[in-house]
Amino acid sequence: MKVTGYRTLRTVHRWGRPVGDVNGFIASGVTDVPVVIVETDVGIEGVAIGSHADLDRLFPAIEGQDPRAVTTLYDAMLARVFKSSHAGATFGGLGTLDSALWDIKAKAAGEPLWRLLGAGDRFVHGYASGLDAALSAEQLETLYRSFAERSFTSAKLKGGRNVEADLRRFAVLTDVLSVNTPTPALMLDVNECWNLKQAVRYVSTLEEQVDLTWIEEPLRRWDATGHARLSRSVKAAVATGENLTGLELYRPLLDAGGADIVQAGAIWGITHFLRVAVAAHSRDLPVSPVGLTANYAVAAAAAAVPNHLSAEVQDLGVPVGLALDQQIVDGGIVLGDRPGGGIEVDQHLIAAAREAGDWEEPAGPHVRPIRAGLRLVDNGTWGE
Repeated sequence: MKVTGYRTLRTVHRWGRPVGDVNGFIASGVTDVPVVIVETDVGIEGVAIGSHADLDRLFPAIEGQDPRAVTTLYDAMLARVFKSSHAGATFGGLGTLDSALWDIKAKAAGEPLWRLLGAGDRFVHGYASGLDAALSAEQLETLYRSFAERSFTSAKLKGGRNVEADLRRFAVLTDVLSVNTPTPALMLDVNECWNLKQAVRYVSTLEEQVDLTWIEEPLRRWDATGHARLSRSVKAAVATGENLTGLELYRPLLDAGGADIVQAGAIWGITHFLRVAVAAHSRDLPVSPVGLTANYAVAAAAAAVPNHLSAEVQDLGVPVGLALDQQIVDGGIVLGDRPGGGIEVDQHLIAAAREAGDWEEPAGPHVRPIRAGLRLVDNGTWGE
């Protein structure tokens, strides 16, 4: 079997609500979903969602190769771009090709990916996380009630700009999730909007009223020492790592004791997640994949590692034209038996439903405000 080519598609995810974080939000609730399909000479195709970045530079590393040699090809792609760096957007393209190769490998074996990777249980524990910074209290309650109806007992807010508002929002979550447990796990994700002392003050104030399970991305992603100091200063666990593009970037963070919960962005692919999980496991740390809507197949990898804690479940819907072999029930994800990573594409439906929408539009959450981490008084508004 040999890799012969690839093709790309774009669809959209219709969230039905504004989505974003404290850095900004997309009012339309329509986000861009890149799809990559890797082709082989035997007709088996690998499907992955994630990124179209730098595919033309990465693909020569796998063209003509046996796609079942996935980890070898992953390293070949890293080597292909080592001079210009695999960081940033390039790592997204690399992770997407990697996930497509894993899909091919599992399909060739006639196995669902979770079983091919060695998992003994198809259930993946999850927590609810609605990209909810722009939602009103009523919208917040409606959203998380839909998760509570599926037996979720833990949830993560986007926040970090106004402590009184965050406390009110946590009260909504506590009330909604109390139908399943008297002590829901509550987390806060601030998407790198603080400096160290802001983080200590804010989390300490929250912890006077909320039993915070973890604080996520409190500081800039590379601040290993700062994360370690924060972990020693608050009761909540520090969760970070989702934006680190490559295993080598975890070394200073882990060596400094800067992560209590090691995260990996789902968009970076399956091999990356597996390697991060091993690195975390060597230090007796749990691992948690972030943003499964950017790469659903990583749930299969989560099922296969011994230190998986919980996976971020952001929405109960799926992108237009995609079908997933999984169910969101019982507070997590139940993976199916279809060979491969469980993603099927209806290209005709995607073509018929095409509409504008882009996750990286200027108003969206991927543009860091100039004054982030530099505010003496924070009024909780976006963009200043």
